[in-house]
Amino acid sequence: MTTSSPDLLSRIAAGKATVHARTELLHAEFGRAKSNWKHDGTRVTPIDIAISEAIVRELTAQFPDDQFFSEELAITDKPTPVTARFSWVLDPIDGTNNYAKGIAHCAISLALLENGVPVYGLVYDMSRRVLIHGGPGLGLFDGERPAQVKETTLDKESLIGFHSPFDRKFAPQAQRIVENFKIRGLGSSTLHLTYVAIGILDGTVDHNVKIWDIAAAVPLCLAGGGVVQFLNGEQFPMRQFDLKMNRIQFIAGSKSFCTRMGELLKD
Repeated sequence: MTTSSPDLLSRIAAGKATVHARTELLHAEFGRAKSNWKHDGTRVTPIDIAISEAIVRELTAQFPDDQFFSEELAITDKPTPVTARFSWVLDPIDGTNNYAKGIAHCAISLALLENGVPVYGLVYDMSRRVLIHGGPGLGLFDGERPAQVKETTLDKESLIGFHSPFDRKFAPQAQRIVENFKIRGLGSSTLHLTYVAIGILDGTVDHNVKIWDIAAAVPLCLAGGGVVQFLNGEQFPMRQFDLKMNRIQFIAGSKSFCTRMGELLKD
């Protein structure tokens, strides 16, 4: 792939513009949006739908040959093959539970993929009111400030992004993490990985995400010099978009973090 191609750069610019254009609505309905419940028991609000529709509509008008994948707009729950050179993966509000309850840790997450590989990520961090964006070979920016993954020695003061594991079989791993580090469970896997990318968190461990939760944050972490290590199979290139996909398990941070955490989590 050509990281500086006009095709890629035009899409990055369009992605930034359409995400920025949604932030006013995001803030206006924060803590006020009505909650509905999907068939899988997860929460969705009209703002999730409105942001998805607007972003897909605007990008489709500019790039009609691209594919667009959104958790909230999928027309079928059957796997959809990735066939286009460029595709987009959107999570209109990662952290919908937080958003509906008035907890500010939530984000708009938009990933640009080329041949199924995430090449640029755009994450609007509502709590900090900043667009974090970047991709491998293209830099990483916290707003307009260059950023990078922290390269520090892990100790008991290190901050690790971590959610309670969905499956009890991961409880022993959770205990080891809690015993060795300080944890932060923000309710947004996108922000956990994004905060690793820009050096706010030392690393993150997750057992309970889908591709739309992390597609935008993965290129951010890689652009910041970090490592994303999948524990149950590589996820990219993305060959298909599947609402019923298995949960993804991964660790991410500096190379030394991933080595240390991999050792700690061994059964």
